[in-house]
Amino acid sequence: MSSNLHDAVKTEKPLQIVGVINAYAAIQAQNAGFRAIYLSGSGVATASYGLPDLGLTGLTDVLADVHRIKAVCELPLLVDCDTGWGAASSIARTVREMERAGVAAVHIEDQVQEKRCGHLPGKLVVEAAEMCDRIKAAVDARNNDDFMIMARTDALALEGIQSTLDRCNEYVENGADAIFAEAVTDLHQYREFASRTGVPILANLTEFGKTPQFTIDELRDAKVAMALYPLSAFRAMSRAAETVFAEIRESGSQKEVVRMMQTRDELYENIGYREYERKINEMVATRDQLETPR
Repeated sequence: MSSNLHDAVKTEKPLQIVGVINAYAAIQAQNAGFRAIYLSGSGVATASYGLPDLGLTGLTDVLADVHRIKAVCELPLLVDCDTGWGAASSIARTVREMERAGVAAVHIEDQVQEKRCGHLPGKLVVEAAEMCDRIKAAVDARNNDDFMIMARTDALALEGIQSTLDRCNEYVENGADAIFAEAVTDLHQYREFASRTGVPILANLTEFGKTPQFTIDELRDAKVAMALYPLSAFRAMSRAAETVFAEIRESGSQKEVVRMMQTRDELYENIGYREYERKINEMVATRDQLETPR
């Protein structure tokens, strides 16, 4: 199995990339047959720290989750690196640390440092030249050309399609390997991004945002290379947890929600529990044999 996102993009058109909030979710995504996974900045902030996605977490926080995920999952991992967490030297460190951790790709966005959710009002973007400096710093820092540098643009909602296309062309000219077009509302816009930039385009299909829930067939026809579902599983997990907590609290029993739960055997199958247990039993048996008087 390749850990290269470039290779994964070639195997599936468009490549479906699902967000995972922790190591176990990564195992589940791999078992479901996905060929690539994603670590969302919003997911790290909310699931790991109980914070909103407002730039309150940084490189060290995200790397903690990266290391846990890469320890158990071989799939190519795309990581949300917000604005790169600082100036050129900080962006360079971000890329080196992500590459060292086994990450396949990162995306860096053109919002100002005080970033907002890409589907909510109030966001602002930097000048194209500043974003190009971010990209150049990232490209110069990587050691392996297979490490994908993706430029995310939030300009569409602020500047319109033509200005955003001009930005993206500059981003590609300065080394971006792919474009993450945020808050796209029309399939035709994806086609324009693809035709004008000549690099793979990622569609962010986050729920409850500005982008409709386009199908894979629709995205394929629009020349989209990657379809991202950043927090779909996490949102479902969160709703299930609320339901279970409420039922236990209100009724005094979990009997009515057991049907919603993954069984112990299913959990053990996913994490390879029996193999760990077998090795422990072998070690205990060997030790007992060595300690038995003859």
